[in-house]
Amino acid sequence: MDPKDGEMLIVLAKELSITKAAEKLYISQPALSYRIKQIEKKFGAPIITRSQRGIQFTTEGEYVLNYAREMLTQLRKTKDLIENTSQHTTGTIRLGVSSNYAHYKLPYYLKQFLSKYPAVQIHVTTGWSTDIMELLRKEEIQLAIVRGNHLWNQKKLLLHQEPICIVSKKEINLTDLPNLPRIDYKTDRSLDTILDSWWFEHYDEAPNITMTVDKVETCKEMVKHGLGYAIIPQICLHDNDDLYMKYLKFNSQIQTRDTWLKYQDSLLELSLIKSFINFLKSQI
Repeated sequence: MDPKDGEMLIVLAKELSITKAAEKLYISQPALSYRIKQIEKKFGAPIITRSQRGIQFTTEGEYVLNYAREMLTQLRKTKDLIENTSQHTTGTIRLGVSSNYAHYKLPYYLKQFLSKYPAVQIHVTTGWSTDIMELLRKEEIQLAIVRGNHLWNQKKLLLHQEPICIVSKKEINLTDLPNLPRIDYKTDRSLDTILDSWWFEHYDEAPNITMTVDKVETCKEMVKHGLGYAIIPQICLHDNDDLYMKYLKFNSQIQTRDTWLKYQDSLLELSLIKSFINFLKSQI
């Protein structure tokens, strides 16, 4: 199977729509349908079924899809090993990063690393930490930088540990929080768990959440305009935000948000990956 056909099948499996998959692949729907028919002809079996609700992979199609995933994984590993034989630090790093970390920290580190290793290419995928971990388990990325605790039984490195803060436009008394408007933003379950545990340890009633926004930057703007308070990891705060801040404490201990680098043990055999990991260690 041609690698391009393998990539096409993976996009098709994600979108489950000929129209959406064609848009993602930047090809026409007839061209995509033709490529599907050619794959079916090659394997001698239908790989998808169509309905008004989209497409579904047949049993045979699932086998072909799994083969495509394994083929592309092995192809990437082979390319990595070949690039690793070079006497110079070259090649590509496939990096998956939590969205907030990618926004607030990653650009600085990538600029420093690439100034030292200009021949290296870095492909970055951002998203929820749970999604990044799934990409790591599927070996679609080599390194994952994720927020919070996620099950992983191979190598990991603690990159950052920053306090979680209660922020507001003006100073507030924590005993008044249940009566004050709170602004939440969409985040992953690991942070929600920390906040919920802290809240119900201190208060008998639910928080007065008056807004839920999609991004932490939007949340901060609402707080800056005096529309309520928010609970935000310190990584998202700047000195020029001009907000009143208190650390979130539990049993006199400041609650923190952890950022981890996670990867497979075998990747340390690649000099490029080892160089990047050592660079991150030097920045801690």
